[in-house]
Amino acid sequence: MSWFKRIKQGISTSTSEKKEAPDGLWHKCPNCKKTVTVKDLKESLYVCDKCNFHNRINSKEYFEIIFDNNEFEELFSNIYPKDMMGFTDLKPYNARLKDAQRKTGLSDAMRVGAGKVNGYGLVVSCMDFQFIGGSMGSVVGEKIARSIDYAIANRMGLLIISKSGGARMMESAFSLMQMAKTSAKLTQLADAKLPYISLMTDPTTGGVTASYAMLGDINTAEPGALIGFAGPRVIKETIKKDLPAGFQSAEFLLDHGFLDFITDRKELKQRLATLLELFSK
Repeated sequence: MSWFKRIKQGISTSTSEKKEAPDGLWHKCPNCKKTVTVKDLKESLYVCDKCNFHNRINSKEYFEIIFDNNEFEELFSNIYPKDMMGFTDLKPYNARLKDAQRKTGLSDAMRVGAGKVNGYGLVVSCMDFQFIGGSMGSVVGEKIARSIDYAIANRMGLLIISKSGGARMMESAFSLMQMAKTSAKLTQLADAKLPYISLMTDPTTGGVTASYAMLGDINTAEPGALIGFAGPRVIKETIKKDLPAGFQSAEFLLDHGFLDFITDRKELKQRLATLLELFSK
């Protein structure tokens, strides 16, 4: 007879019958740690109702916030990136592109829509950080260029929502050329006397900051957004000086004249409509 005998007590449930909580049901704020349901978070436009922390969102959510009745025409969705350099790091660039396109359902890191904001026409070019860190490659530059052409042809304002880690290294010089290309194209929009509003979100860094993100007629940002060119460690090693706390935050840039104002996401649509009305006059 065995010296050990397991005694079962209470309720016993087989493994096959056990139920797990669905993924994505709850969300914990990264800043204040408050936990809310994803449904409540969505209703608050992905902004924490306790500390006002702005969670990162993508073009789908921004288009829902900005366009009247979420009605818009998606533009240039048929433009796809190419591996012009035959680049390989941990994996071939072509494989990396296919993985990103499969996971996000996007052709590249920029999505463009044209619609109405409280009745005013607006072209919105929005970056998606989920697509290879929102990196700026040749397709991003081309979509911005075509967005500008479309805005001029249809006499509409342009909003670019930046969210990027910078230029896409896998495209080498082709990605760096987009800085000059987009900057030059924006002068055509200015010559046409059409407004360009730049909205910087978390994070906006690298070549994107050094080009179109900072060239708006109106430069604005979401609260707490990280905005800069190089990282703090690189800057400190270059200039050999200690840096002030939070020097790459939206609030610091506003205090030092790099931004016109900071826009809370809940006020974004009305602020855009007000600006478009002012520019139309």
